[in-house]
Amino acid sequence: MRVRVFYHDKCFDGACSAALFSRFYRERIRDDVEFEFSGLLHRAGALFDEHKFNGDENAIVDFKYSTSPRVTWWFDHHESAFLSPNDAEHFEQDTSNRKFYDPAFKSCTKFIATVAEQRFGFNPQPVEELLTWADIIDGAAYANAQSAVEMREPAMKLTMVIEATQQGGFVPRLIPLLVAEPLAQVLEEPFVQPLVGPLLERHQKSIGILRERAESKDGTVFFDVTDLELEGYNKFIPYYLHPGCVYSVGLSKSSFRTKVSVGSNPWTQVPNMVNLAKVCERYGGGGHARVGAISFPVDRTEDARRAAAEIVAELRASYREHESIPTTG
Repeated sequence: MRVRVFYHDKCFDGACSAALFSRFYRERIRDDVEFEFSGLLHRAGALFDEHKFNGDENAIVDFKYSTSPRVTWWFDHHESAFLSPNDAEHFEQDTSNRKFYDPAFKSCTKFIATVAEQRFGFNPQPVEELLTWADIIDGAAYANAQSAVEMREPAMKLTMVIEATQQGGFVPRLIPLLVAEPLAQVLEEPFVQPLVGPLLERHQKSIGILRERAESKDGTVFFDVTDLELEGYNKFIPYYLHPGCVYSVGLSKSSFRTKVSVGSNPWTQVPNMVNLAKVCERYGGGGHARVGAISFPVDRTEDARRAAAEIVAELRASYREHESIPTTG
């Protein structure tokens, strides 16, 4: 039995979701199984290659919905999980009891664990450390910006490696260990540990770059690093450098896309926060209410730059509007 598990690549919660799903499947569905793990990334154009859904079963976790009849399992928690109303209707009509969606969950990992426990009798207790950190990291539930940026915990270092490493096959090799070992032990694995030092150095450099380039005005930080190989930067750096800001918009570039990242400061609140998933959906992207992204083709950097400028203007205008409202009491 061969099960292909497609997961949100370059993402701690995506890797943890794939790991948790595979453990649940082996324990509660069938144990004579071989897993293959394939990362998915948001990009302009088609997100799925139908020919790759070639397992005896195919699962998608922590990623958008596919109507392919070859996809037998699906779990997601993103607000913009459906590419179209037709996709949402297709999901609503599904009667397989194998496809699940709930945007109320901070992490897809915890969502899978909850569904697996309640519906299939899975015991999540042995992987409680993984569930806790998936919720903290994907839900931005850090005590402060320092704990999110200073990389002291093993889970934070693993997140950095997952998001930034360019080694092919690294995350699929890592995934099975996430539900087999404590995270501190995973970090010490011979194929993991040598990557940590250089990436920590890169992380420190990225803090310096964003310190120089980030413009903070009217509650919104904006920066453009499309001329640098810096797509895997820590998304909390803007709030570490500018703790009073509410939103951040960043432009970055990789070999296959130009990305507009849109986020909000977990430690600063204003009334009637802008729903960033809805903003990003207007440009073909998506995400959560408090964080989202848009992917443009690599040759459409100017289109991405225009979209970023429009979003920055919208967020700054929203901030100014709420700042001008007098408070009472």
